[in-house]
Amino acid sequence: MRQRPFGKLGMASALTLGGGGLGQVWGATTREECAATAREAVESGINVLDLAPTYGNGEAESVIGEAFDGALPAGVRITTKCRVGDTPPERVYDLLSNSLDGSLGRMRLERVDVMFLHNAVTLEDEGGDRLTPVTTVVEALAPAFERLISEGRIGHWGLTGIGNADALIHLITNGPRPGYIQCIANLLDSAGGLYQGTEPPRPRDVIAAANANGVAVMGIRAVQAGALTDALDRTLPESHPEQVDYARAAPFRAIAAEVGQSAAYLAHRYALSMEGVSTVVLGVKNREELRECIEAEEAGPLDPALMARIDLAVGR
Repeated sequence: MRQRPFGKLGMASALTLGGGGLGQVWGATTREECAATAREAVESGINVLDLAPTYGNGEAESVIGEAFDGALPAGVRITTKCRVGDTPPERVYDLLSNSLDGSLGRMRLERVDVMFLHNAVTLEDEGGDRLTPVTTVVEALAPAFERLISEGRIGHWGLTGIGNADALIHLITNGPRPGYIQCIANLLDSAGGLYQGTEPPRPRDVIAAANANGVAVMGIRAVQAGALTDALDRTLPESHPEQVDYARAAPFRAIAAEVGQSAAYLAHRYALSMEGVSTVVLGVKNREELRECIEAEEAGPLDPALMARIDLAVGR
């Protein structure tokens, strides 16, 4: 497994095991299979595990607790997240602290390496369940994260980079600057149904700003919730963002078939080849899916001409 610079945490594996699949967000599996998947991921050289309480209502974190029983192999890093929304500033620390306690309990750990805001960021004065204003990040969230760092319960903090690009770039450039950011890294530049806002998300601009300011980037949504696989695993209305992206990606699937690769395999190779991404977060739910992603990483970067052809095919 290739190692890449990973900000203040040094080096990290090119692939990260995400918690969505482990929490059965991306289809049914079993606790036993997910625990086996987590162990095999680490044995294969993956040394970052990206979790959150919302992945299966704590299930993904419970899988990690069961898989390792609180004794993570040396060098393995753990992240978790918390949704803040438009929580009043005076309540942000307590919200983060209580959420972290729950995560640590489920994972049977005493600390995590990075804790992320699990909301998009907005320039508006008011947020919502899935939106956190920049003012809240500046006035309450960053100080609360720094307090958790001083208490030894987290190592660093980060942002989920799917909100307003100008808001994210402002924070990355002017501070309070996170150590880490999770950005969309797929060939459509799409966050699908996750995105909140009316302006284009511009993930590559956010990634460039992060790189310029020493913020490590974790690439997410490499297969865009299944839109960049051979077939969606669920029935969606034609207007659903993931269904729209699946239709848009038809020329990409044709290229994958032409070169003799599955769409998911090629999409992961594309994400791994994107400039400025430290590690690509996987949404796998079993060992079979994990092994395909590991094979994609082992194959190395895509030929630039093939990447350009894919970009042209999907109109990016």
